[in-house]
Amino acid sequence: MGSLKIGLALWSLGPTSSEEELKLRLSTAREIGVKSVQPWCVDNGPRDVCVLDPDRCVGPKRRSMRELINSYGLEISGFCAQLTGPHEPGGEWPGSAFHDPRGLEERIAKTKKCLELAADFGAPIVTTHPGAIPPDTSSKRYVTLRRSCIDIAKHAQDVGGVFCIETGQEPAEVLRAFIEDIGSDSLKVNYDPANMLRHGVVEGVRTLAPWIVHTHAKDHDPKTGKATVGEGLVPWKDYISALKSIGYGGWYALEDETGKDVVASLKRGFLFLERF
Repeated sequence: MGSLKIGLALWSLGPTSSEEELKLRLSTAREIGVKSVQPWCVDNGPRDVCVLDPDRCVGPKRRSMRELINSYGLEISGFCAQLTGPHEPGGEWPGSAFHDPRGLEERIAKTKKCLELAADFGAPIVTTHPGAIPPDTSSKRYVTLRRSCIDIAKHAQDVGGVFCIETGQEPAEVLRAFIEDIGSDSLKVNYDPANMLRHGVVEGVRTLAPWIVHTHAKDHDPKTGKATVGEGLVPWKDYISALKSIGYGGWYALEDETGKDVVASLKRGFLFLERF
């Protein structure tokens, strides 16, 4: 058995719209064998609610929910607060989270609440895709993204949270320059190797080394579209060696959003990572 800390992006198993659904997902996570979970913590609209949304999980409920998760023998590696802005035809996923002014202040306010929730749970990491960062620092998009992330990172620092940008929407060099431009100790990176296949998986680790505090374990097989770890294009041996070489000792949260035999996929991914 290897030394990696293997967790699970809990939304891979489906929604957690109620406490009963959360219990079902936690039971499956324990069955897979992971030691931590990263729950989703925002509603995806009025018909897709999340029991851990910070406007719903309030007061004493935060402690009881934390105790519930721990009762399954699971730690919490962090939370995901993926918010999306207005979608335009042909636009990028996940929308214009922090660079489109339409509804921007509401998305910033919700993200701040998620950071407060994460800190209350004793698992301060909150990950998200803020929207692709452009290399042109004078562009309107960059300026708005920068202002938004400065505001959120400052709040993270105030409440003891860690705001993490997930990799993949831009090259590592662009993300690094953006983080250095903001200059906040509360702004970090959630590294996803599958998302970085087009940019350079191992090279990205070296570029972003000082800021990587959480990772997703996901793969990509272009022939099948599956995300099973160890069965796609991610160079796992070199990738994990690179992470170990920079001193990373955090979680590898298995993630599979394909909807294709997900539990079996996650079990195979878990067994694969145990080799390291």
